[in-house]
Formats: sequence, structure tokens, C-alpha cells
Amino acid sequence: MSTLTLIFISSLLAFLLYSILKKSGNPSKTLPPGPKPWPIVGNLPHLGTKPHHSLAAMAKTYGPLMHLRLGFVHVVVAASASVAAQFLKTHDANFSSRPPNSGAKHIAYNYQDLVFAPYGPRWRLLRKICSIHLFSAKALDDFHLVRQEEVGTLTRALLASAGKTPVNLGQLLNVCTTNALGRVMLGRRVFGDGSGGGDPKADEFKSMVVELMVLAGVFNLGDFIPILDWLDLQGVAEKMKKRHARFDAFLNTILEEHKINGSSGMEKHVDLLSTLISLKDNVDGEGGTLSDTEIKALLLDLFTAGTDTSSSTVEWAIAELIRNPKLLAQAQQELDAVIGSNRLVTDADLPKLTFIQAIVKEAFRLHPSTPLSLPRMATENCEINGYFIPKGSTLLVNVWAIARDPDIWADPLEFRPERFLPGGEKPNVDIKGNDFEVIPFGAGRRICAGMSLGVRMVQLLTATLIHAFDWDLPNGQGAEKLNMEEAYGLTLQRASPLMVHPKPRLAPYILNLNNS
Repeated sequence: MSTLTLIFISSLLAFLLYSILKKSGNPSKTLPPGPKPWPIVGNLPHLGTKPHHSLAAMAKTYGPLMHLRLGFVHVVVAASASVAAQFLKTHDANFSSRPPNSGAKHIAYNYQDLVFAPYGPRWRLLRKICSIHLFSAKALDDFHLVRQEEVGTLTRALLASAGKTPVNLGQLLNVCTTNALGRVMLGRRVFGDGSGGGDPKADEFKSMVVELMVLAGVFNLGDFIPILDWLDLQGVAEKMKKRHARFDAFLNTILEEHKINGSSGMEKHVDLLSTLISLKDNVDGEGGTLSDTEIKALLLDLFTAGTDTSSSTVEWAIAELIRNPKLLAQAQQELDAVIGSNRLVTDADLPKLTFIQAIVKEAFRLHPSTPLSLPRMATENCEINGYFIPKGSTLLVNVWAIARDPDIWADPLEFRPERFLPGGEKPNVDIKGNDFEVIPFGAGRRICAGMSLGVRMVQLLTATLIHAFDWDLPNGQGAEKLNMEEAYGLTLQRASPLMVHPKPRLAPYILNLNNS
């Protein structure tokens, strides 16, 4: 580094320190408690490599409502169900926008997507399109055969691998969820025949999604000290631009092919992309337009948030059941009683599978796909539990910590689906944003738009894998030694992929059926 560069950076940091000291002063109103910030960077060093863990540990010292200063930005953290309800229910309207961030700028087409779009008419329009054409009860019912056919493709791939080398279960699940969503969105599969076994395109796609999620979960210095943004000291913005370019090329190809050829004709329904293209010049019924960029941004949201989140949750659930063989046997007993051994699980069976529903709830509780909520921003000053929350503050809800709160959950680190059954500790708690003890999809106005599809897909996949197969770990590995470490990103991945040997429980001809 040259002398001139060092002098420049030193002068810049000195100016920043002066500005912070001048800004901070003695606040006239009481902010929530929190750790003492460092000069310049504030509490950023306190976040560590797994911020949801670090913030949960801090909450034990400072309480469930904390204040951090990350660079210039006030950040408030909710780490209990009651505090989360204050923000996401009582003051939901005030916290319905997103703060500026590099992920939205460089990945999500400069805030033109659904997830990061500012709260307002455009966001409501995008959400309405998804709610009507993709996530409504009618749409979910219309697409049930697509989901079942892709799950059937998954069972055939697992059957073909039985007795051979171990399979990467998360990879196969990701192919299944991506193809199911691709058929609904685009009218065709994303990956060939859907088996995904050794498909370089499938490997590349999953790696693209995971890389985007990891980068989107990074606390980027430039977001909190804007004057440093152009320096990109962590190299985050550059990486985001490169990953975005790969995804944009993928989406451009899809969009242009669809304009020319339409869908493949594989589906009986009208796919979402065809609908979006048809709505482009009259999207709101009053001549409003929908740009190609907005269409690509919406597809990006759906392909990232709608695929890896579901597949990783199922992967966690199966890993937990491998570690708890009695629970696996209990689940198989329920499935054998309700389904029998002459067919695979269907959507229509799911309401009858109470123990499977409890397993899925417990997987969402212990391994929420988004451990820290996507950030929200206060549009006005407000007061929460007697503390002042300044306008412009960023809100983070520690979904992971709330779901492991020992004041709410007995043995919170144990995988215990029975807690959600009649007679259990939380039989009536749902996971759809009404009960703040477990909010894997968030709550309030910015609750995950694809929640209903996500729950149904996770239930169907989990039930099918339990019903159709037993599971062995490779090389005689004991279940007690299975690695359950997390790898942090915007979504909660396993640090080590779940490698397993599937052992069919059902007759091969059942697993080879088209499940339609």
C-alpha cells in the first residue's frame, strides 16, 4: 500500500471518528441497552462469523431488546417472542420498509424485486401478482400434480442410487424443489430429467444460490459506513456483482427463450412467466407497466428464496430423524397406517399426518431457514418497552434465538416434535406468523410471500422420504457423530452436506411410478 493511500485512509478514518463523536453525544432519550461500540466500526466486530449465535449470547447480558451501533447505523435486535410481537405486530406499519443495503443494490436489481423493494404501491403490486398466480390456495391446488411428479422423480433417483455410493441428499432435494418451481414459473424443468445425479448444471445452480445467500448475509462495512462503500474493503460488492452477472445471464436466457417459444408445452396450466409477459403493458388493469428487469428480479427472488430454503429444511429434518431413530420409527408407523405400502404420499394426505406436521414444525423451530430476519427499517421514531427507537433504525429479529428461548421452550436444544402434539407444551402454536414463539417465515406485512408453498413442499418431501426409505450414514458412521454444525448465510445451511445411503422401504415398482 502506497504512502499516499495510507495518508488518505488515515485522514478519512480521523474524519469519520470526529463525525461519530460529534453525532453520538448524549442522547436525550434512552436507547435500549447493548454492548459498548468500538470507534468507527461500532459493534460490527461483536457479530462474529455466526451473528445469530453472537446476538443470542449478547441478549443473555443485555436483554431481549438490544441496541447496537454498526458504523453510523442504529440497529435494534429483538430476541424474544414478546419483543418481536411489539415490532412486527403492534408497530408493523412503522417497520415495513427495508434499509439501504448492498445485497439489494447489487444482487436484487437495485431494489426492483419483491423481497427488498421499498414498502409502497410497487411492492404491493408485485406481492399481489405472486399471491394470486403462485401462492393462492387455488394455485397451490392447481400445481399439486407438478409437486408430486417431481417428488416421484426424486424417489426414482434415490432408488437408482440404493446400494451404491452415498448420495448428497441436499443436492437432490434442491434439484427437486428447483424443478417443481421451474415448471410452475417457466412451464419446464430447470435440470433435464430431474434426477440431478452428477449434473454439473445442478451443482452450479445450487452453488450460485448458496453463494448469493452467503453474500447477502454478510454485514458489509459499506452499508454501515457509507463513505467507505466505494472502497469495498471486504470485496463483498465485487463478489455480489459477479454472482449477479451469472444469475442475470441465466435469467436473460430464460426470458428471451420464453418470449420466442413460450413454455415447452409440458404443463396444462399457464406458467407464471407467461402470465407476467402478458401483463407487462397492463399489469394493474390501468395501463401500468412491468419491466423486464422487474420480471427478472421477481424470478430471482423465487428461485433463491423458494428452492434452497425448502431443501435445506428437509435436509435438517432427515438429519435429526437419523439421530433419533425412535422418532423416525414413530413417523413411519403413522405413514404406514395412513398411506399403506402401495403408493406414495400425496398432498391430500398431509392434513391427516399429525406427527409429520409436528416434525416439520420442529425442524422449522430448531433450524429456521432464515436465522436472522431480513432487515427492516423504522420510518418514524417510536417507543418499544419504554425505550426510544430512532427513525432510520434497522431492525433485526433473531428468529433462531427466539425459537431456542429456554423461558418458552422446554429442552430447547432437543429435537422433540411431540411438543406440538395434543398434550405437548405448544400444541396450538403455528409457524405462519401468528405465534411469535416460532416465526421461521417472519410476521406482519413483510412475512414471506411463499410461506404456504414452502410449508406444503417441506411436508410433502419430508413425509415421502420417511415413508419410502430408511437411511444409513456412509462408512458405518454412528448417528451420534453426525455433524450438525451450521454454516451461516442469509439462509441456514449445514456446514457439511448430509451424505446418506437410502434403503427402500416400499416395492421398487411403487418408487418407480410417475406419482401423478
